[in-house]
Amino acid sequence: MLRRSCRALAAVLLAGCYTFEPVQGPTPEVGTELAFDINDVGRVALGGSMGPEIAQIEGRLVEKGSADYLVAVTSVHMLRGGEQVWSKEPVRIKSEYVSSVYEKKFSAVKSVALGAVGVGLVAALAGRSLVGGGTTDPQKQPGDTAHSTRRRP
Repeated sequence: MLRRSCRALAAVLLAGCYTFEPVQGPTPEVGTELAFDINDVGRVALGGSMGPEIAQIEGRLVEKGSADYLVAVTSVHMLRGGEQVWSKEPVRIKSEYVSSVYEKKFSAVKSVALGAVGVGLVAALAGRSLVGGGTTDPQKQPGDTAHSTRRRP
């Protein structure tokens, strides 16, 4: 059990934590994970194919044209909450539909904090016995069932 806990912790630490930060400067390179806040014009234009209540679209940038983005969409966040998971379907998003662009970046601070919590959990688990052993009193052993009798009414 402890080995599984350590493996799970290692997986979390290797994965790390990510945040979306506003894009500063030129458009990120093709292949970058991005999130696009969609404005009212974009909601109307994309509503027929993606739903009318789109708040944000996440995905990998496939191509950046002069007036649009081609994105392999991984998820769509709705205005009133909720999320739709997509399977990297390509969607063309015009620049005029976007109010803000965010880039997915590794967060060292969050990853270290998560790692510290994970190490604490593993240490707590290691300090406890996860296998129930209990103690038995040899004086109070149950009798042999071969000597028991059953009465019929």
